[in-house]
Amino acid sequence: MSSSSAPYYRQGSPMTVRLNSVIGWLARHGFSLAGTAEMSVRGRKSGQMQRIPVNPHVYKGGQYLVSARGHSQWVRNMRVAGGGELRVGRKVREFTAVELPDDEKLPLLRTYLEKWGWEVNQYFQGVTAKSSDEEIIAAAQDHPVFRIKVRS
Repeated sequence: MSSSSAPYYRQGSPMTVRLNSVIGWLARHGFSLAGTAEMSVRGRKSGQMQRIPVNPHVYKGGQYLVSARGHSQWVRNMRVAGGGELRVGRKVREFTAVELPDDEKLPLLRTYLEKWGWEVNQYFQGVTAKSSDEEIIAAAQDHPVFRIKVRS
């Protein structure tokens, strides 16, 4: 974890915020880039649905959401809400979410970085898919992972 007492979080640059806005708009209108979706999760304080583009990750038949930027607002909201919605166009899938303990994250983070590293490596403080198990395990506490189960 970062050297300060606050949980790791890396805010997106103004360019990233604009790009996320475009990617979310595209997903809302049915255009998924490399598997992206727009996630909605109820705000823990406002009660309003908050939207953010995400990269749902499939590993050994399970579906996961990884927070590349750390303990973000959507992570804090998900911990309270316990689920949300994924949208690509008109297809909306409700899901429940359970946060994984750090000791279960190694294979998920490695495969996530293999698929999405081109987009998210900047948030992993030098850790990549080619990093050692020890390096990925050390970074695990900074990157929450949720196992999601889509409701039928």
